[in-house]
Amino acid sequence: MKSTLSWLKAHLDTTADVKAVADAMTMAGLEVEDVIDPTAKLAPFTVARIVSAERHPNADRLQVCQVETVDGMKEIVCGAPNARAGLVTIYAPIGAYVPGLDVTLVEKPVRGVVSNGMLCSAAELELAGDSDGILDLDPGLAVGTPAAGVFGAEPVIDFEVTPNRPDWLGVDGIARDLAATGLGTLTTPTITPVAGQFPCPVSIRLDAPEQCPVFAGRVIRGVTNGPSPDWLQQRLTAIGLRSINRLVDVTNLIAYDRARPLHVYDLAALQGATVVARAGAEGESLAALDGKTYATAPDICVIADDDGRRAIGLGGVMGGETTGCSDATTDVFLESAWFDPLVTAQTGRTLGISSDAQYRFARRVDPATVVPGIELATRMILDLCGGEPSEVVVAGAAPAAPQAFAFDPARVGRLTGLDISADRTAEVLTALGFAVETGQPWTVTPPSWRADVEGPADLVEEVARIVGYDALPSTPLPDLGAPSAGLLSPMQTRVRLARRALAAMGYAEAATWSFTSEAIAGAFGGGDARLHVENPIAQGLDCMRPSILPNLIQAAARNADRGHPDVALFEIGPVYRDDSPTGQRTAITVVVAPHAARHWSGAGEDPLFQLKGDLMRLLTLIGAPAGLQTVQDAERAPVDPWWHPGRSARVQLGPKMVLAQFGALHPATLKTLDAEAPMLGFELILDAVPEPRGARTKSRGSAKLSTLMPLSRDFAFVVEDRVPAGDLVRAVQGADKTLITEVAVFDVYRGKGIEPGFKSVALEVTIQPDQATLTEAEIDALSAKVVAAAGKLGATLRQ
Repeated sequence: MKSTLSWLKAHLDTTADVKAVADAMTMAGLEVEDVIDPTAKLAPFTVARIVSAERHPNADRLQVCQVETVDGMKEIVCGAPNARAGLVTIYAPIGAYVPGLDVTLVEKPVRGVVSNGMLCSAAELELAGDSDGILDLDPGLAVGTPAAGVFGAEPVIDFEVTPNRPDWLGVDGIARDLAATGLGTLTTPTITPVAGQFPCPVSIRLDAPEQCPVFAGRVIRGVTNGPSPDWLQQRLTAIGLRSINRLVDVTNLIAYDRARPLHVYDLAALQGATVVARAGAEGESLAALDGKTYATAPDICVIADDDGRRAIGLGGVMGGETTGCSDATTDVFLESAWFDPLVTAQTGRTLGISSDAQYRFARRVDPATVVPGIELATRMILDLCGGEPSEVVVAGAAPAAPQAFAFDPARVGRLTGLDISADRTAEVLTALGFAVETGQPWTVTPPSWRADVEGPADLVEEVARIVGYDALPSTPLPDLGAPSAGLLSPMQTRVRLARRALAAMGYAEAATWSFTSEAIAGAFGGGDARLHVENPIAQGLDCMRPSILPNLIQAAARNADRGHPDVALFEIGPVYRDDSPTGQRTAITVVVAPHAARHWSGAGEDPLFQLKGDLMRLLTLIGAPAGLQTVQDAERAPVDPWWHPGRSARVQLGPKMVLAQFGALHPATLKTLDAEAPMLGFELILDAVPEPRGARTKSRGSAKLSTLMPLSRDFAFVVEDRVPAGDLVRAVQGADKTLITEVAVFDVYRGKGIEPGFKSVALEVTIQPDQATLTEAEIDALSAKVVAAAGKLGATLRQ
């Protein structure tokens, strides 16, 4: 949104310069992006008069001109074909920077004659106009008049409008807020109704009131269209709009002046006597004023004539070229309507149109301006084009005005700390257009253009921004003594340790959305209606994720699509099972896409066992208790369906205390996510891992080192294939927790001498005496305990 300083001052009586205005806008909550001051660029240039023009002695196409300038008489060499005695033009002195040429003038001879300056064309000053000759100005202009004053150049303020303040899309809305800050007095002219001279020959019908609740129109006949006057052209050109003709320029001016989009139709091009606002039809199209053809649909509002059969405009977005106004137009139908913001916004997104009208209607135009807008446009058209207006016809009703609510003025001080009297609060709100009824409590009614104000907290914000955020008191925080040591919670400590450990293991950390699609959430055990997002940031992110796995799988697939198939990713973040206080949990999730490069030494370690090793090391690092069970039995410990049933397992402390699941991901799951197999992973629920007993400190306990040498014994047990080796290791280690310090598998054998369905697992048991060297009898007794412990799993000592 842009506005010139003079345009703003048409609504605000103030002596403030452009810098003061920009500063006041910033303090009032408007984001001023830039202040463009063309007067600075044109400062060196002034009006001059050519006294004489003689042919250059050494060039047929050059002339040597004697020019009366602000610096006295100057001899200037000029190549313009229209240079002549008596011509009033623009003079650039030596040392001036010419923006259109990107050069700074220096004194130098031109074919033997020194030129003491330059006579400028429009293009050389970056003005609209012809570059074939120098500027030909009004002969009545005085020599030395600044060029900025000649061309009406003035500062332009470029500012950003937040979506909740559509009233700022009109210059009058900016002026109202600035007047409330005390920068000046609001002088926006009131709109006087124009009496109709005859009944309107065009009727209006609303076939889609949910898309267009109210529509007003009137006919003006006998107008004379053509180029707009200079003041109107300059006002539009200054903010980047192209002047088209008087009728169209009036509607564009009011759109920026009062935030009220309008449209004007050539009455002679309308078919029938009824204009209809209806929903679009499938297969219907419209040739719009931008030269493009757009397809309509039932969710698009269409303006139609011929009793609704022919589309002539996209409601709130753009008119059609069949009814556009030209210089030959003599009778017009003027439209002022209110279109639903959501419908208009969706139309713009669907069709890829972002017109001035669509931009405003999508942010909610003030519904109270429907009839006043048409009255204001009528007055301007009559002043500029003449003509005779009909009576105004209105179909439908405007949306309800904002409702009044109770307000306690003391709340301003409680929420902001500002010491503001009740009278000052009432003054600010009244200046902003709110209706204030004092009492116990106050009753405040927002104006029609402030649908964003819904309660007392919004009024507190209004008062604070107008009084000035710089007036907020600065209160130091209370002295709480020594600063906090910044201790982390146990969960935060575990997250930090896990993040560093996984990075050290070679995994790359990913940061994905906490959302996913409803279909994917359902495939991973989620999709509960209570976890749907009411206002998703994207179509495929409408549900809180029940697992991080799908996000990492998709990330790995994207890497594979870009030539990086071998990735190892991890993420630590929240997952959501339900909307209860305990429904959000923290998960540590890893996904590996093992695609190792071919090598003569072979494939190396099985990636699944490597993944399991990383998981067990991670559990040890974060303080998981001893006695973890790795269970693969599908009947005793079924895994979730997105894991491969034959290549996955659970890590648990018991059937009801599952800490993690790991293994290969199911091919059907990968196909659903458009990912290529194989992929492995694990998901560890950090909340399920019990915290270590006792307070953790940074100091280490005393080392317990035995003075006696350890010894080892090897055992080979025959056990069924279905029994995991890890279960056998834990059973043997539990035979005597005081003496047995470590149990390691060093061989697994299947083959001759071992019955089918069985395997031989060889274990090395490390024994560490503490009090005295063990005797042979004590060692034999310990060995018997080991064999007995293994026997509980059905294992027998191999003969």
